[in-house]
Amino acid sequence: MSTAAHTRRLVRRETHSSRATAAVVTAVVTILVLLWLGTETVLSMTGRKPLLASPPQIGAWLVGLPQATLPAGMIAAGVGLALIGLILLLLALLPGNRGRHTLASDRNAVVVDDEVIAAAVSRTARNTAALVPEQVSTRISRHSIDVLIHRTSGIGIDEEAVRAAVQNELSGYELTPEPKVKIIISQKGALGV
Repeated sequence: MSTAAHTRRLVRRETHSSRATAAVVTAVVTILVLLWLGTETVLSMTGRKPLLASPPQIGAWLVGLPQATLPAGMIAAGVGLALIGLILLLLALLPGNRGRHTLASDRNAVVVDDEVIAAAVSRTARNTAALVPEQVSTRISRHSIDVLIHRTSGIGIDEEAVRAAVQNELSGYELTPEPKVKIIISQKGALGV
């Protein structure tokens, strides 16, 4: 395997969550149900007492279920099973991103947690706007960075200067994927800060 392919593989592993837990839980539940059904079948064939219900009892229960259950109960059970199936399908198909971004580097794979980037962006915005730490917070998603600023009452903030400083800070990181920056200045000012 080439170094570039190995690096891409490592970066993908660090920025995307594993499906191992969901796969193991699904496999264990399926194996347990199949083992139980197999045990019940063997016990029924040998004429012994079932653990919970013999296959003929299970079949009779399933056949009589629509008459013995309210329609709303059948609908609720169907919706529940459909939701479980949808969750498993989404777990299998969606990428499962972790809160991390990659930084540009020619020599190494550099993966940075979003909280570290948020702290750096908040510090830059705070220093540019001359605010205290409690007045600036940053929220990062895969494709956007939202900087929320609570200005001091009676003092304006130059939004473009803050945006330029944050953009300048982020341009040095060369994040992949590159997020969009959104500056949100609260209309209510902070008192006594």
